[in-house]
Amino acid sequence: MRLLFLGDVVGQGGCDFLFKKLPEFKRKNNIDVCIANGENSAQGNGVTPKSCEMLFTSGVDFITLGNHTFRRPEFLEYLDRSVPVIRPYNFPSAAPGRGVGIIDKGRYRIAVINMQGTVYSEPLGNPFSEMERALAETDGCKTVIVDFHAEATAEKRAMGFFLDGRVTAVLGTHTHVQTADEQLLPQGTAYITDVGMTGPVQSVLGIKPELTIRKFKTNLPVRFENGDGEYSMCGCVIDIDEKTGKAINIERINVK
Repeated sequence: MRLLFLGDVVGQGGCDFLFKKLPEFKRKNNIDVCIANGENSAQGNGVTPKSCEMLFTSGVDFITLGNHTFRRPEFLEYLDRSVPVIRPYNFPSAAPGRGVGIIDKGRYRIAVINMQGTVYSEPLGNPFSEMERALAETDGCKTVIVDFHAEATAEKRAMGFFLDGRVTAVLGTHTHVQTADEQLLPQGTAYITDVGMTGPVQSVLGIKPELTIRKFKTNLPVRFENGDGEYSMCGCVIDIDEKTGKAINIERINVK
């Protein structure tokens, strides 16, 4: 099995670029399943039903989210529908949506866990303790993919080793900057600190540089706008033994 995991899709431009590049990439690389983080896929910020449907139309099978999940009120009802979209597991249980989902392809089933880090982030449930509970909800799937949406590299690395040999892959999202540490950990779990983003290259995490600079220089409120120009689609491809759920290889991708 070949699984493609894509980093945070940013804004309308990111959705349009994905629609243009993803189908061809899947064909050329024999991709069986595609998961994407869509928490920034709405224009401006957050995620909407429309932006999720755009990702599905482009060829994404399953969507994970993050700290911007509940920024758009029109999205709350959508999360409670039977759609292949999950939010971080360690949000309060009363929050809409769920944190574990199953991709059923008949020949194989894949469990997906979405978890959010708490270092330099929101005071959610402890992601390590909550992960133990989430693993119990994977319905016996041998292949388990974890999207760890976190800020601190140390927290992400620790989660990778914490889950080594227990899940197929631990894939970091949130910082929008692709790291160069993709590897198979000692017990066989595929790992990368951050898969990067699908968005504008000449930007600061998807935002026009001049707006971000103004924010840093003045500390005043700034209305952010997504960048434009050249785009890239970042993520990783994982080769998986579908009989055992073990990762065989992980490779970074950056498509422009």
